[in-house]
Parts: sequence; structure tokens; C-alpha cells
Amino acid sequence: MRTTIRLDDDLLREAKAYAAANGSSLTAVIEDALRERLARRREPPRRVTLPVFRGGGGLQPGVDLDDTASLLDLLEPDADPARR
Repeated sequence: MRTTIRLDDDLLREAKAYAAANGSSLTAVIEDALRERLARRREPPRRVTLPVFRGGGGLQPGVDLDDTASLLDLLEPDADPARR
């Protein structure tokens, strides 16, 4: 199907250069980019799994992950508070 799209001049120039360097057409480059973008939308969000070590029993007493200043105090007790 034919259609007309408007592209930023710099983006078009870069896409044409990419197509020429890779021996493909501008249409193929645009189609591939659009397919890739649409495929990312369908992928489920990535979940991060953090390692768990034995004997930890969770957070140490007094550690509040929502309190950045307190975490810095625990990690760098000798740091100058004015630098934070």
C-alpha cells in the first residue's frame, strides 16, 4: 500500500544513509523500525528478580528503603552532610 508520511529532515537523511549502508530500501528501514516499535508494545513488562541470600532474614533493623538520607548515613557514616 502507498501512503504519505512527513518525517523530520534529519531523521529522513539518517534513515536514507542507514538504508544505503545496509543495502536496503528506505521503505524496508521504515517498515522494520515500525514493526520493532509495535512489537515492543506487545511484550510484557520486564520483571527484575533480585538474588536472595541465606541468613539475611530481610532488612536489618533501622533500615528504611524509602528514606534515602538514612540509607546514606548507614552506608557512609563519615560523609559530610553538606555534600548531600
